[in-house]
Amino acid sequence: MLEGTIVKALSGFYYVKDGEKQIQCRARGVFRKRGVSPLVGDHVSYEAKKPTDGYILSIKERKNALKRPPIANIDQAILVFSVAEPAFDSQLLDRFLVQMEAHHIEPLICLTKWDLLTHEEAESFHDRLTTYTKIGYPILVTSSLKKEGIATLKEHMENRISVITGQSGVGKSSLLNSLDQSLNIDTQAISQSLGRGKHTTRHVELIPIALNGYVADTPGFSSLELPDMTLAELERCFPEFNDYRESCRFRGCTHLAEPDCKVKEALAEGRIDQGRYKHYQLFFQEISQRKKY
Repeated sequence: MLEGTIVKALSGFYYVKDGEKQIQCRARGVFRKRGVSPLVGDHVSYEAKKPTDGYILSIKERKNALKRPPIANIDQAILVFSVAEPAFDSQLLDRFLVQMEAHHIEPLICLTKWDLLTHEEAESFHDRLTTYTKIGYPILVTSSLKKEGIATLKEHMENRISVITGQSGVGKSSLLNSLDQSLNIDTQAISQSLGRGKHTTRHVELIPIALNGYVADTPGFSSLELPDMTLAELERCFPEFNDYRESCRFRGCTHLAEPDCKVKEALAEGRIDQGRYKHYQLFFQEISQRKKY
């Protein structure tokens, strides 16, 4: 039985990489009956009666998968956010981080357009970033224009399958082109009237990059729904709670209104960031409302 990895999905076709070959495949009807769709990144078995065309027969067990972007078996997620044009969106970043924590995907926060900041603005922004570095999230500052941070980013992508994602207009395509100029990914200027970028990517595809690495170029978007999760699962997607939750008075403490909550004590003492905690409250309410319908 032939095996390979789906490296592109487009218009109902799945392009399976098998060594040096790439086979254009369709999925058997059995997948539709089971409510299963092959994803880019899936390891599959297939049959091919023609040299370039075939059918996917089965999908190997996934170690993880995202719905948006639709991709499986990811080693790391590069979360691309700009420091300006569009403005840095900490709530959206925290939504992405909850997604990655929920799916056990290692995140790398990549900040673009650093060259647009003045020296004073850069110093102020560094102070904001300590919130994330204290938690343990890695951060890389880049500028596609000045080629700053590009070599370091490339090292992070060696021998790994990475998904590069983030809100529209932050410079993901420019960043990829800086990593490998031969990619020549289409870029568009930010719509000044809307204050956000237009979608420039039309499908999900694994692109060879760095040393034995692949990156998924995915559509940008400006909002992100939280994954289907329980309130207890949400609480565990905030790593800064780890040192305190077991000392709370009540088992299953939500860290909202309960007395003797060690998380709230840490918050009051400045050991947990106020902004992150407000986002936790917001996400908690969002999931609570979802469960009512």
